[in-house]
Formats: sequence, C-alpha cells, structure tokens
Amino acid sequence: MITGLPAVALARDEEDQVIFARTIRWALDAGFKDQPVGATMVSLGEHFLGTPYVAHSLEEPGDEHLVINLRGFDCLTLVENCLAISRCLSGGQTSFDEFRSALMRIRYSNGVIDGYASRLHYFTDWVGDNVRKRVVKDVTATLGGEEYRKPINFMSTHRDKYPQLVDDNAFVRVSAAEQRLSGGPLYRIPSANISSILGSLCNGDIIGTVTSMEGMDVSHTGMVIMRNGTAKFLHAPLSGGAVTISDGNLAEYVRRNKSMTGIVVARPMEVEPVEMKR
Repeated sequence: MITGLPAVALARDEEDQVIFARTIRWALDAGFKDQPVGATMVSLGEHFLGTPYVAHSLEEPGDEHLVINLRGFDCLTLVENCLAISRCLSGGQTSFDEFRSALMRIRYSNGVIDGYASRLHYFTDWVGDNVRKRVVKDVTATLGGEEYRKPINFMSTHRDKYPQLVDDNAFVRVSAAEQRLSGGPLYRIPSANISSILGSLCNGDIIGTVTSMEGMDVSHTGMVIMRNGTAKFLHAPLSGGAVTISDGNLAEYVRRNKSMTGIVVARPMEVEPVEMKR
C-alpha cells in the first residue's frame, strides 16, 4: 500500500494494479516488448478501445499527488498512460511502482511533484518538458510547421474554473508558466497543410490539436494510428464518451472541427539504456 494518498485514491489503487498487471501480461505475451515505443503505444491504445471517457480525472481534492486511473481516460491521460506503459515495456520495467515512476516523469515538470503548478497543464509545456527529458521529440517544425504567437493565459483568466487556483501561490506559479509560454514562438501545422504531411507521420505520433480558443494552445490530444496506409486519430473524445478511432484520416478529423486551426506533433523517443539503470 502507498502511504500519503487520500483514502479514495488508495481504495482504487488495487483495481488499477490489477488492470496494469493484466495489460502487461497481455503485452508481453504479444511480443510488444520488442516493438518501437510508438508502435506499442498504438497497440495499447487499441487494447483500451471502448474505455470510458472521464473528464477532469486528475482533479482530486487534497495536496497534489499522482493520480493513476486505468479505468477511464481523458484525452491526455490516455496518451500519458500508453506512453508510460510502452516505455516500461521497452525498458523491461514491468512492476506497478516502475509504471508509477514513468507516469510521474511524463506528467510533471522535471518529473517531480511540487504542488499543483508542477503538473504540465498546457500541452505546449508538456511537449517542451518531455523534449528536455528525452521522452518525445517535437517534429512539428520539421514537418513544415509554421511559427505563430498567441497569449496563453486561459487558466489565469478563468481562475474560477480551477479550484486549486484559489491558492495564491499556485496561481502565481501557473501565471508565470503562462507568461513563459506566451513569450516564445509556437509552431503548428495549419489545418490546410495536414493532408500533405500524413505520409510522414508514424504510429504513436502524439497529436495536439491547436485551437482558436482565446488563451488556450491545444484543445485535444491523441495519437496517430496507421490503418491500411492511412493516418487515423486514436483518442478519447468527450463527444464520443470512450476511446475510439476517428472516421476518415487525421486531416479530415481536424477539418470537421472548426475551432481547430492545426496540429502539433510529438514523436515518442526510444528508451535509452541509461534511463533503466536509475
């Protein structure tokens, strides 16, 4: 049992451990340990097809702590869990504690929990931090992404929507992160250009859909799954209520959503042997 977590989280921990162990056995039996991380992510995403969508799944009362929920996902926790499990399999780390460490490393700034503001709330920050940790590579610009600038301040300008921001210290730290993100150039592949780069995408590429929503960088996330040579979108949408694969290709999915102005592409990196020795 893990100490220091709320009683509700402890009560659910055993159920998630069972799901994790069952998933690891299935993946090992299928030989996914020897696949590239991106390919394993897609296999896991398919394994979780039909898993319910759960909104605000990380927003639990009390001090910030690592929330593990394999019973339901929002769009980003689907990506995070598939990425963490894939990296564990690749590195031969198959215990629940090792999975927990991998997930924390992905979800938090520098892989360390230091209050609510240490969680990587904006996808731009999530990508940047995981690039520095050599978990993903941002290939948006390489694929022809165009530079743009936009104020990122949705959380601070909608403070009432985030109960944890009642704490002034958390609010100041989140605001500082927003100012940092707003100060640098952002990159996106515009919606009109996505069709031309579909052939350059790979299984497991992590996609963030850039939004026209004021103050927000990315509104939705998922991953590329190649089906019969077509790059489709495997994701956990609020509208569908469960993990699913988009009809049509990724470009068509983005075009159908008028508030989406383009995409960001982060490619999973292979696990380096030195990481597994820590």
